[in-house]
Amino acid sequence: MCESIGREFNILHNNIHLDAEASMMTDDNSDDNEEEFDDDCLLVRCGCLKITANMLNIPSQSFPAASSQQRVSPSGQSGRNKVALKPGHSLIDWIRFTKSGKDLTGLRGRLIEVTQEELQKHNTRNDCWTCIRGMVYNVTPYMDYHPGGEQELMLAAGVDGTDLFDQVHRWVNYESMLKECLVGRMAVKTTAATKATLPPPSPTGLTRGTSVGPPPNKDSHPRYDWFQSDVSVHLVVYAKRKIPRSGCTVVDLQDGLLRLEVLLGKMSYMIHLRLAEEVKETVSVHTAFAVGKIQVSMIKQAGGHWSSLGQPLEGHNTFVHKTVTDLFYRTCLLVSKSEVNYNTILLQLKLPGGSVMHVPVGKHVYLKSLTQDIEVVRPYTPIDSELVAVSDLSSQESYLYLMIKIYPDGVFTQLLEKLRIGDSVSVSNPQGNFSIRPLRNITHLFLLAAGTGLSPMVRLIKHALQDIDTLRMIKLLFFNRQEKDILWRHQLDHLEAQEERFQVEYVLSEACENWTSRKGRIEESMLKDFLHRASDSKCFVCVCGPTAFTDLAVRLVKQQGFNEEELHAFQG
Repeated sequence: MCESIGREFNILHNNIHLDAEASMMTDDNSDDNEEEFDDDCLLVRCGCLKITANMLNIPSQSFPAASSQQRVSPSGQSGRNKVALKPGHSLIDWIRFTKSGKDLTGLRGRLIEVTQEELQKHNTRNDCWTCIRGMVYNVTPYMDYHPGGEQELMLAAGVDGTDLFDQVHRWVNYESMLKECLVGRMAVKTTAATKATLPPPSPTGLTRGTSVGPPPNKDSHPRYDWFQSDVSVHLVVYAKRKIPRSGCTVVDLQDGLLRLEVLLGKMSYMIHLRLAEEVKETVSVHTAFAVGKIQVSMIKQAGGHWSSLGQPLEGHNTFVHKTVTDLFYRTCLLVSKSEVNYNTILLQLKLPGGSVMHVPVGKHVYLKSLTQDIEVVRPYTPIDSELVAVSDLSSQESYLYLMIKIYPDGVFTQLLEKLRIGDSVSVSNPQGNFSIRPLRNITHLFLLAAGTGLSPMVRLIKHALQDIDTLRMIKLLFFNRQEKDILWRHQLDHLEAQEERFQVEYVLSEACENWTSRKGRIEESMLKDFLHRASDSKCFVCVCGPTAFTDLAVRLVKQQGFNEEELHAFQG
């Protein structure tokens, strides 16, 4: 019996990724009538084993939670704070410890079914179990390695910690991090499982020129059609709403599989097909922003007439809440790496030939890599290669540019710094809930950034100057320690000289004697002078930087009379 259970758990542990790694999406084109999607019936498959979320006592999720460090919060709510770890307790030290061969579960390699009563017994600092998505872990050995500190872990001692985990870092692959701490699975309830099914595919396939959108009673939902010539095939999505100029389309075409995701506010519209015939693995995307039309074009490998577009795959033609969609990664190649300053680099990543990715303003992506068989994931905000250059959205978004600050003790940034031209890294779909809707018709945009908190501001500045007709002024207050830490100073100064609606001012906390601009740290009198609000103005404030900076800045901005609808804090 134990041996059978052990085999079953090994299959679960090695082959199933329960974490849906949901997004943080709230776009400028959110439809007030968009439906929420319930994933109570998430189905996990492992051979003939089927376990629903209800059976595993998995609560419905909302990611990130309001207090999450990963949330881009209009209310400016603070996220968790990291604690100072003891020497020898970094992430890399934890990885080494898990590979030491020590018994981290206390069960000498056995895997067990854990009842609710048994879980509740393990609720102390020296004997701490917690449950995440139906799987139970002994996190006692991890206490001193946890960046959030012992107190944060103890909140989940002896209980289901899924919600608490999601509030902080749902995107982290805990299964990889805690695989040596796996105790077993929560005992399954006796209630009947709800079976999750996909709609059966059409027996005749998708015929040329036939509308395959959702039923008429859901006329706010996107739909798609397709048409063809002898040499090409074209798929057209009708979003039924305006599309932001920064785009909302992600296409991945590989080995005859087409995955198209259109990011529309809180919702994700998915096309997922095994194409009927072979095509060349290149794809072009053309967007009519004002009418909400997206055309994806592909070249046929052999030519001729197709009787159908292809075979529907899981998730095809669905319009669901982003929180129930999985992160999808593609492998990107490093094509250039340049120095921004002494500790910051600019990476240029090339998407695969069959991929096109439009990253909306204010959104980020996750980078994923392995270090000693442990999957490490970190969020980064793409920027444009130039701040000053003005250009329309290219139909072929083949490159991503990332500004990365290298930390001496940073596991992931050290990996990125060591990348050589031609090396690869996994990149996720765009994520984030920043909305440009509140920016409509504003007259003044105030930006408070510290260090690499400049990253989301770069594309925001360009968007505001190009697309907000009512804009009179953008003012950036940029905080750094020393003059050498100022990122893209030349580009910011150049933009200020070119554009009369843009002003930048630098603040240094460790300024040299000949520094003539502002000195010190963010404080009330500084913002009182900076955040000047004219009587006929419509203002908006964005904040981004380290957590402590962001928390203080948000509090000070509110003290100047700005409400939550006029304030957006990027957290992360």
